[in-house]
Amino acid sequence: MSVRLLKKVLKEQELQQQQHHDESEEEEGESPYSGTRPAINPFDLLNDDDVDQENEPETDGEMVVGNNHKQELSRMKSMAGAISTSNQKSKKKKKKKSKTGLSSVTNKVKEPFDDMLDTLSLDVNSSRHQPCPTKTKPETSKLCAEFVKQCAPSALQVDPKCLNPENELRRIFGSKVVKSFEKSNQASSSRQVIGGRRGAHHTRRTILVSPSEHWPRWDGSLSMEFLETKDGYHHFRYVHSSSSDQAQRTFEAAKAIHDLNGIASILLYHPYHLDSLVTMADYFKFVGENQMSADSIAKSLYALECAWHPTFSPLQANCQLKICHETNKPLFTTLFTHMKNLDRRGCHRSALEVCKLLLSLDLDDPMGGMFCVDYFALRAEEYAWLEWFSEDYKSDNSLWLFPNFSYSLAICRFYLEREEPSKDADTCATKSNSADLMKQALMLHPSVLKKLVAKVPLKDQAWTNIIKHVFFRSEKTGSASLDHLINIYVEKSYIIWRLPDLQKLLRVSALQVIETLEHSTSDAKDWACVRKEAFSSENNEYGHLLVSDFSDTIPTLPPENLQNFMVDPRMREPERNGGQIANPLDGGPAPRDVANRNALAVLFESMLPWVNYGGRGNEGGNEENQVNEHE
Repeated sequence: MSVRLLKKVLKEQELQQQQHHDESEEEEGESPYSGTRPAINPFDLLNDDDVDQENEPETDGEMVVGNNHKQELSRMKSMAGAISTSNQKSKKKKKKKSKTGLSSVTNKVKEPFDDMLDTLSLDVNSSRHQPCPTKTKPETSKLCAEFVKQCAPSALQVDPKCLNPENELRRIFGSKVVKSFEKSNQASSSRQVIGGRRGAHHTRRTILVSPSEHWPRWDGSLSMEFLETKDGYHHFRYVHSSSSDQAQRTFEAAKAIHDLNGIASILLYHPYHLDSLVTMADYFKFVGENQMSADSIAKSLYALECAWHPTFSPLQANCQLKICHETNKPLFTTLFTHMKNLDRRGCHRSALEVCKLLLSLDLDDPMGGMFCVDYFALRAEEYAWLEWFSEDYKSDNSLWLFPNFSYSLAICRFYLEREEPSKDADTCATKSNSADLMKQALMLHPSVLKKLVAKVPLKDQAWTNIIKHVFFRSEKTGSASLDHLINIYVEKSYIIWRLPDLQKLLRVSALQVIETLEHSTSDAKDWACVRKEAFSSENNEYGHLLVSDFSDTIPTLPPENLQNFMVDPRMREPERNGGQIANPLDGGPAPRDVANRNALAVLFESMLPWVNYGGRGNEGGNEENQVNEHE
């Protein structure tokens, strides 16, 4: 139906209603439509036919419109959509009776709609429901509690906008500065095309990283499969394709003989081989090429995200990728390295979102994200979120028992008190202030203070006098696990304590602790019992977490040790297999012409697609090299 015809029909209807209105005024002197026009009830459309049937046989003095008028109304109703019957009928009755009829129609229309709402309502204690039997009340309340718990937002939900570090850089420095920086690096990044064509192709949009235009097309060498749904979590696992098996065997052979040249040449034919990308990222980091290292890690994340299952939604914190599956390990290592790269760039909010993603993918926390999430939250000024996380996150021990959370929650409360100086009395009564939280942290973990004074460093005479006290003198706690966690916390978060306000809070709280211990030593014994019960294990439960992984310093290797790079302790043990080839280009051992050369020069030279170290399948290649050497 066209718009013109609809307007014409509505205009005719309006003229007809006005004509009936004038006739009723002439006959009776008063009309039920006089005064303000009653509002149209939109729910009258739900029971249109019922209202018509109920209103027809109302009173004897009621006059109904003729058959012709009814046919016209039905025709206009089918053409115009939905028009209320209460405004189409013209009845000759008294004002009192018309008001009574209107109220009865409204009540009859509302009643079935209210019944419909009651049937769809999730409120168990609704007054319109009939009282349920006593046996079903606990079951219903339990189901409602579980439903509310599942619908409640998790503290580990990731904001996809904050995952992009470019957004944070624009917020810090401004869009003009970021654009000028991107233009200056555009020329250099375009020359980093390794093993890929310059042909135009559209890269897939991803949320973890922003792919560059010069990256090769995704080769589909990795995929993901759904395993099961357990305890409200969907479990997945990565699966390698058959085409990547040959690349993996070549990588293991090159790794066994520490051949970086062979690993670099794998990327010419398999640009998204994960193990090769991670190895080259570590190598670039050791030689000081941080941008190339970050680019290799970004390529790994791009490949891992392109392989996601259609139902895999990790941002909602309801998907699990257990690290016990060997194929899932590269995602955790690359995410952890990417998080550290974001931290070095100053993008702490983006690093916080990546850390939340790490924690949500495996509840066992294999990478130790729980021991740096507080640092990123403080640097990103997400103080309210940190308190929410400490209350929402599930753990065997309360989070405030860990050294990093005991001190970070005190700092968090300190800044929240500054942001909200006027708070309600209820909030002040339920939550401890920053001074009390800092005293608890010092009583629970006193050995942190001496290590912070040495690491920050704090050179005032007041600190020297404080750490001479017998309570703060010891650096060992007697628990290997706790000592390891304290070392991780001091190495990661010492830079926060360079702020004068936090140093003042720490100094005042330490002096109050010393004053309290001079009057009574029972508090120290009580806190020692709490510490011993919380970390009762004699073995180091967190020995798999290296302190160096939480450090901001980048280790470097001297040039003479580059050949032993593959023996790095964080790498997996090499699988010796003498039958495997080391270089996919030669079909034999490493060529003689790369021996005793600069490893970095050979690496960059091997990345050029037109460079070839020997002919493929040339059996007399070695003999010719020997003849040339002899000549």
